[in-house]
Amino acid sequence: MSKVELKQLFNGLQTQMSAQLNTDREFINHPGSKGDALENAWIEWLRKYLPNRYCVDKAIVIDHEGNTSHQMDIVIYDNWFTPFIFNQNGFYYIPAEGVYAVFEVKPDIRGNVGDKNYIEYAGEKVESVRILKREAASFINGGKKFDPRPLTKIVGGILCSTNSYTRENNDTIEKHLKSLKDLRSIDLGCIADYGSFYVDYNPNEEITVIGQEAYLNFYSNRIFNKIKFSNADHSFVTFFMQLTRYLQQAIGTIPAINLNAYLKNIGEEVDEQI
Repeated sequence: MSKVELKQLFNGLQTQMSAQLNTDREFINHPGSKGDALENAWIEWLRKYLPNRYCVDKAIVIDHEGNTSHQMDIVIYDNWFTPFIFNQNGFYYIPAEGVYAVFEVKPDIRGNVGDKNYIEYAGEKVESVRILKREAASFINGGKKFDPRPLTKIVGGILCSTNSYTRENNDTIEKHLKSLKDLRSIDLGCIADYGSFYVDYNPNEEITVIGQEAYLNFYSNRIFNKIKFSNADHSFVTFFMQLTRYLQQAIGTIPAINLNAYLKNIGEEVDEQI
């Protein structure tokens, strides 16, 4: 029986993405262009390796009342059960029910947007998605009709090329992450040349009650426990595995979208019987 050296394959994956990000950082000088290039590099990488059921785009998230999120650098959303995506003037508007995860992209995890550090700014953008209203609908599975399911978590994170904080410890990054409360809390991130990380919260049980209130209560009740960093040489691999674990085992499939909640805005409805 022949064998493949998995460590070698993982190292190849790590080297490939690292080289792309380093090229963008070193040779694109205009701040706006550099930012776009980094976002596109992360998007293309996620598109390449995530299963086809997931779409990855820059987008704005919208709910059935017309409320919108900030413009998100990366939105991972459903490609099977989300029946419509708005596209207006080059902007994608993703229904909130279809969203699995959102990420802010920065060249360095150290930096500021106005009076907010990048981690705080990322948390604010994540909150703008999580706070949107979602209404789950009943669904058919195996020929049987099921009641609406509880709302799923929305994963929030930050993706960076480098870390210019003091490298002797992770205290500064941990302090900023720990300061994010409620809907602003960040679940995971990747710093290309430093390591990936995930944040462990308590309690971390599943949401079992149907409705927006139970979903909001989940985030308001969870408390920072600890942060775990990977080795720098494994940053992309460990980030991708952790993201995949969240998508497939912590979220699974998004709730069925309530189409009538959206159509009500134009005075129309769909027949819910057949």
